[in-house]
Amino acid sequence: MNEHRFDGRVAVITGAGRGLGRSYAHLLAAKGAKIVVNDIGADLTGAGSDNGPAEEVAREIRELGGEAVATTASVATPEGGKEIIQTALDTYGRIDILIHNAGNVRHGSLEDMPQEDFDAVIDVHLRGAFHVIRPAFPVMAKAKYGRIVLTGSIGGLYSLAKSLPYAVAKSGLIGMNNAVALDGADKGIKSNIILPGAMTRMGGLMDTEKFPPCGPELVAPVVAYLAHESCSITGEMLVSMAGRVARALVAETEGIYRPSWTSEGVAEHLEEIRDTEKLWMLAPVPTGFSEHMGRSFEMARKSAAKV
Repeated sequence: MNEHRFDGRVAVITGAGRGLGRSYAHLLAAKGAKIVVNDIGADLTGAGSDNGPAEEVAREIRELGGEAVATTASVATPEGGKEIIQTALDTYGRIDILIHNAGNVRHGSLEDMPQEDFDAVIDVHLRGAFHVIRPAFPVMAKAKYGRIVLTGSIGGLYSLAKSLPYAVAKSGLIGMNNAVALDGADKGIKSNIILPGAMTRMGGLMDTEKFPPCGPELVAPVVAYLAHESCSITGEMLVSMAGRVARALVAETEGIYRPSWTSEGVAEHLEEIRDTEKLWMLAPVPTGFSEHMGRSFEMARKSAAKV
């Protein structure tokens, strides 16, 4: 098996000053990539700033013989996103890989969640992804090449108690990923999501005493694959937790067709509607949306023909 190398490639990694992002930066740099290390050095809530983490990771990479530059612009604003991507273009003349890993978290019950806390999380995770993708995408499209890796979460699939904005942001990234993958399909751009589980600052409030090993270094190789030119998938989600790597996906039950419905009829047939024996698992790229419509219409046509 040939080693996955990134020689000549330029990778922008947001939230790369600590934890998962730092691990991604070091692995890609060790494999030859030039790294733009982005991190504002905030606390877990996203408050404050510190140039130290980003500068330190960039320095570590350079001391190991790699190439890296730091930027502390914030993904939370369009201007910050542009500055991050422009740093790659000004320093290295290109951008091949974009890994949006920056994140924050603000816990609280739905009844007590301040608008400010909701906005702060959405701004970094969800809008932050758009703020860096938007300036990077045209550059990648012109080069006919790009790899985009977004950071989702199991918390975006199943949610967590008292974490509404986090769940909303991570769920929203699924739709964003699908849209970016579709728009990039004919331009050499692939976009996928990593759903990581690793003990970083965000896991600091959990009781980890009985956890198996689940450090960032177990997630980084999965991200490296998604960022590599040989990556064969787009519009997908890969889970990486404690050494387990899996695919997460959205599925539909086949359901049933009736020429007309009442609410009582839905209740009567709920078991058949929810029956998971036959699942539709439609890939967003290239034709998930149209295939969903086509299959649905075909069920209607076949049932009508039997009448």
